[in-house]
Amino acid sequence: MSSQKQGWILAALCALTLAGAPAFAQPPPEQATPAEDSLQGTPDLASGAKGLAVLRAQVLLDRAHFPSGEIDAEYGSNMQRAVAAWQRRHSLKATGRLDAKSWEALTRDTAPVLVSYRITEADVAGPYQAIPEDMMEKAKLPALGYVSAEEALAERFHVRPELLRLLNKDKGFNRAGEEIVVPGVSRSALPAASKVVVDRSDLSVSLIDEQGQVAARFPATIGSRHDPLPLGKWKINGVSRDPPFHYNPKLFWDAEEGHSKAKIPPGPNNPVGVVWIDLSKPHYGIHGTPEPRTIGKTQSHGCIRLSNWDAAALADAVKPGTPALLQR
Repeated sequence: MSSQKQGWILAALCALTLAGAPAFAQPPPEQATPAEDSLQGTPDLASGAKGLAVLRAQVLLDRAHFPSGEIDAEYGSNMQRAVAAWQRRHSLKATGRLDAKSWEALTRDTAPVLVSYRITEADVAGPYQAIPEDMMEKAKLPALGYVSAEEALAERFHVRPELLRLLNKDKGFNRAGEEIVVPGVSRSALPAASKVVVDRSDLSVSLIDEQGQVAARFPATIGSRHDPLPLGKWKINGVSRDPPFHYNPKLFWDAEEGHSKAKIPPGPNNPVGVVWIDLSKPHYGIHGTPEPRTIGKTQSHGCIRLSNWDAAALADAVKPGTPALLQR
């Protein structure tokens, strides 16, 4: 990385610090400069922490296939559960806290946490448009794409839009050729799943590999008191990418009066996002979402909801007949 880019990324890190998020730890060596000496140290991170070390940990967990949801530099409940799951996978005490031993293991991945990305003409072109709230109005649109280039970039790099803006002050997301700072969330391919486990107690979906190990674990929104998770042993029927959503108000306890059946067009802002993983339980599936910040925070209509990027990753690792265990 050139010294100019190092300085620019350091400026983005400083912007995050100056915004009130304290700097806990040094970025990876590929990005380090003498000016970063004050960021050295081994953190002891737990729920409620904010800042650069949390940002770094979230990126590393994401790359390890144990993401905490949108990268937001805040140690919330999703991250606490993700850390505990990652600790169990690596035979560490599952405290949900990143102590020195866990931090040492996690940071063996020394690839850059923040990287540069040059916005393309395609990024700017879209097309983009506002998305109405009403289902009947959504059905009138040709597609439910992204609202803006900022939203599209935020999903591509698994980052909350507010943090993306903070890391790129004075940058324009709708200008082709603009170079921005983004989380380095490039992941390796997942192994084929021998089983998928949906755990209501942990608000998660895990991919179990052929050796019986948890190869990936994703935060999820799972059912509600109106539409509880259908516990039991099911199978995956198949995967539909970029699917339309067949809206039937009779299946939704909170459907608005006067609504009728409708075919909601596909797109990342479709109610089931960019992928539908169909389960052998009729009307149930694992799918994406137009609102990634709600994952693990709200309720669903019985289905299992992941971020679009996690749902897409899981879809690549399953096939018709893959067992799906839905448990408490």
